[in-house]
Amino acid sequence: MAVYQSASNHGSVFAAGLVGSKHSFLVKSLYEQHNATLIWVLNDKEEAAYYLNDLEVLLPLAPIFFPSSYRRPYATEETENANVLLRAEVLQKIKNTPRQLVITYPEALSEQVLTPKELQRKTLAIKKGDELSIDFVNETLFDFGFKRVDFVSEPGEFALRGGILDVHSYSHEEPFRIEFFGDEIDTIRSFDVTSQRSNQALDAIQVLANIEQKELDEKRQSLLSFIDKGSLICVQNSIAVQASLDHMFTHAEKSYAALSGEIKRLQPDALFVDGKLFVHGLAVHKQVHFCSQTTDNVVVFECQPQPRFHRKFDWFVTHLNENTKKQGVNHVFCASDAQKKRLVQIIEELAPETSFHCWVAPLFQGFMDEDENIFCYTDHQLFERYYRFRLKNGYAKKQALSLKSLTELEVGDYVTHIDHGIGTFGGLQRIDVEGKIQDAIKLFYGDRDILYVSIHSLHKISKYNGKDGAVPKIYKLGSGAWKKIKQKTKKRVKEIAFNLINVYAKRRMNKGFAARPDTYLQHELEASFVFEDTPDQRAATEAVKEDMEDQKPMDRLICGDVGFGKTEVAIRAAFKSVDNGKQVAILVPTTILAFQHHNTFVNRLKDFPVTVDYLNRFRSTKQKKEVLEGIESGAIDIVIGTHQLVGKSVSFKDLGLLIVDEEQKFGVSVKEKLRAFKEHVDVLTLTATPIPRTLQFSLMAARDLSIINTPPPNRHPIESQVLSWNEVQIRDAVIYELQRGGQVFFVHNRIDNIKEVSGAIQRLVPDARIATAHGQLPGNTLEKLMLGFIAGAFDVLVATTIIESGLDVPNANTIFINNANNFGLSDLHQMRGRVGRSNKKAFCYFITHPFSVLTSDARKRMEAISQYTALGSGFQIAMKDLEIRGAGDLLGGEQSGFINDIGFETYQKILKDAIEELQQNEFKALYPEQKTKPKELVLDTDVEVFFPTDYINNVKERMAQYQALSTLKTEEELTAFGDALKDRFGSLPEPTLALFKSVRFKWLGASLGFEKIVLKKQKCICTFEASPESDFYQTPAFQYMLGQLGDLGNAQLKEKTAKEKNKLVLVISEVDSIEKATQLLQKLQAPTVA
Repeated sequence: MAVYQSASNHGSVFAAGLVGSKHSFLVKSLYEQHNATLIWVLNDKEEAAYYLNDLEVLLPLAPIFFPSSYRRPYATEETENANVLLRAEVLQKIKNTPRQLVITYPEALSEQVLTPKELQRKTLAIKKGDELSIDFVNETLFDFGFKRVDFVSEPGEFALRGGILDVHSYSHEEPFRIEFFGDEIDTIRSFDVTSQRSNQALDAIQVLANIEQKELDEKRQSLLSFIDKGSLICVQNSIAVQASLDHMFTHAEKSYAALSGEIKRLQPDALFVDGKLFVHGLAVHKQVHFCSQTTDNVVVFECQPQPRFHRKFDWFVTHLNENTKKQGVNHVFCASDAQKKRLVQIIEELAPETSFHCWVAPLFQGFMDEDENIFCYTDHQLFERYYRFRLKNGYAKKQALSLKSLTELEVGDYVTHIDHGIGTFGGLQRIDVEGKIQDAIKLFYGDRDILYVSIHSLHKISKYNGKDGAVPKIYKLGSGAWKKIKQKTKKRVKEIAFNLINVYAKRRMNKGFAARPDTYLQHELEASFVFEDTPDQRAATEAVKEDMEDQKPMDRLICGDVGFGKTEVAIRAAFKSVDNGKQVAILVPTTILAFQHHNTFVNRLKDFPVTVDYLNRFRSTKQKKEVLEGIESGAIDIVIGTHQLVGKSVSFKDLGLLIVDEEQKFGVSVKEKLRAFKEHVDVLTLTATPIPRTLQFSLMAARDLSIINTPPPNRHPIESQVLSWNEVQIRDAVIYELQRGGQVFFVHNRIDNIKEVSGAIQRLVPDARIATAHGQLPGNTLEKLMLGFIAGAFDVLVATTIIESGLDVPNANTIFINNANNFGLSDLHQMRGRVGRSNKKAFCYFITHPFSVLTSDARKRMEAISQYTALGSGFQIAMKDLEIRGAGDLLGGEQSGFINDIGFETYQKILKDAIEELQQNEFKALYPEQKTKPKELVLDTDVEVFFPTDYINNVKERMAQYQALSTLKTEEELTAFGDALKDRFGSLPEPTLALFKSVRFKWLGASLGFEKIVLKKQKCICTFEASPESDFYQTPAFQYMLGQLGDLGNAQLKEKTAKEKNKLVLVISEVDSIEKATQLLQKLQAPTVA
């Protein structure tokens, strides 16, 4: 109260003695007392984000974050759309409801904002029931600089489909969908970019143009002048803020002076705010300073920061009890329920009578408030965990969209048809079938053969993906070549699947060691993890522990992208094994990695009674001897090493767990030895090579698999750029990284002139400390260099691709890859994964020769990279490549050949069928719960079923909807699909309703055991899937069907002799519609017994 009173009376007050999150509690209380806008200015973005998260926890209505638009002065192309949107959102909110709580920092304040009048001019207000013509809205949006697209994905875009207008305003996170009824606004809804589905009905919206496009005729002012007078401004440190603003203003002046005179630009004082203008802006508002030089008008708080307990929980408990004796109240703030549970458990084990309140509410920093006798602690400081801030980012959605566009078929793409082989995709085509209109897919084969595929057979075609973009061979339709390839692949795949399941079955028979449930030490180790577990990480840890507590030996594969936290899961498993009195061996592919893992394990386990050592070629004979003796005597609990670990000279006292990192990088002999281990020891394999979804499900039957897909919170996408050798750009990027206290990787893969490259960088940045590393250096030298770089002794590491395999330097956030055109996409992805491993924004520069001199292959690769740079998640093409590599690694290298012959998607289908077949026949006993799944049914009909062109006019989208429809399996999914279409394109036309009926009819046919139905010329011909000798004809369901045939009227069973085998066919006459056919077939369905 005193602070607010003093600010109201004197205009400015200094609140002294505040620490940690006590600031947040005070700002919360000031906001609750103040009835106008409050702006809290912090020293930098990171601090602002931490306190923003505090207030999100403490206040029912979330505060708003006002960021900078991420661009250097006058570099107009470097703007971050998500930030422009947040800035616009803040201005809009302040203008519409003047009582807001805004968190900001100097970079954001340094950019002036539009005046309220200008903002009004760039806003289009739309209300439900308004009389507005579509044309008027269309023209206004063009005036605002919006771009017309087919489907809206980011701010500044709009799309028109019939009477539906989608528009993404710059002031709202989600785009709007406006439905017109003539010239009246009928409904307004917001919708999700990824699914394109509506999620909330609205009565009124405001569409705002891009307010960061600094136009010459605009009037701007500082944020402090934009808000109403008499607002309350809290400043963390006004001297530091002024200094930052002056520094940025000087930088803007320099940039302005360096501009070429051709384009007229606004002067710095019309765009930016300096320290003087900031102080001037403060004067008209009430102010609370948290750091000040003045001694008058001060309110002093008696606060102490949270003490450091060094993870000694007995100290912490004693401390809590002392507070209680002083009548103090203890509060502990935890980041998650899991953390709360762990903490309560640890304290209860030590001293059950301790008095404290425990909340799931993450705070930035704990404090002890002597005035109020309140003591607040945060779990992340207790456990010495790394606490991340969280900011909204619109990046994940953008990524999902781009992933979608990759699975879409483009005209000219190669596709595999499971019956006819590989052809090229010719798009969707309207064809005439017996006088009725139908949509079909056109495929081109060798000798200009054309095949039209019905939309009901979409499940038979898939996009062709070969290794490294390999081009497939295209045969004539009807040639035997495809059949041969398919049979050969099927045979080989079935053998592989058989071996996989066989090994799995054997292992299930073996007896291993069953670990005890977790002890309190295990809880403590997991709680001390410096990051927060992602859901996938948690699930993987649980799965591994369950396996270890089981009698059967574990054989689990953990798969996750670079830097997604696989090592932590391995550390927990290793600790559990040691906790159970067993030894652990960790096998890694490279010397550097052995060393890096050794560091990671030692640091993670330093507070626990565990001995960790390592073996690699750089260790002296004496050291090796000591390690081997330690392994044999049991003195060493965890040993990390390269392939020497499985050598004859190593004998373990009691090995309980073997962890293998990147198994595919080892040679055949090592893999053979691993196989012997797997029979009686728990084995955990880690890999960064992605495994595609369909393959995961197929392999679930033969391998225990955990996938870590979620990146740690707060990962920024890596900003990537393709450039030719440009000394100015290289110098600027290196200096920028060094100025923010980071380090730089520079990859140059030629040892003969790597020294010259180091020299060139030294010349450009004279005060940088540069080290050069490559595989030909003596072991100890290389190890020292790498260690030095990890410890921060060097600023720039110029190295060969030796850094690709798992080097982890969180402080290095800029990487240059020289001659990037000489690398494969997957290598580039792995190297790029070296940066962006902390919560700082990372940069990656691919240096290539000018495009004109590149081979077409290299050019394609570079285009692919620059296209997907914004996305971060492995260049998708590389992902495809890596997935194929992953399949080869799991199933044996020679699989790549088959994959190239038939395409990856088709290969996965064949593998899935092979595994299902084996589960139902040879290994029936192992999978008793496995049911026979009905196969996809092919429907051939002359009824008009399609999406009309005036309903979905974008061909690609129409194709995507057909593809989506072909994957649906249940009535709920179909209803949801129909709702989505209505939402996006309006009510369903007649041919589309008929299409839905035909889908239900297909499901019905498949459940009755048919593989094909022809519904033409008033006849319904249904072919049974089962061969004559199948058990199917003895089932009660088939007997019931026979009994019902009389009720169908004109129906008869016939035996049809096909080329290869006889099939049973049911022919029903006088069927003139899908509805009639559905009614008749429903009669054949045996009633289910409840």
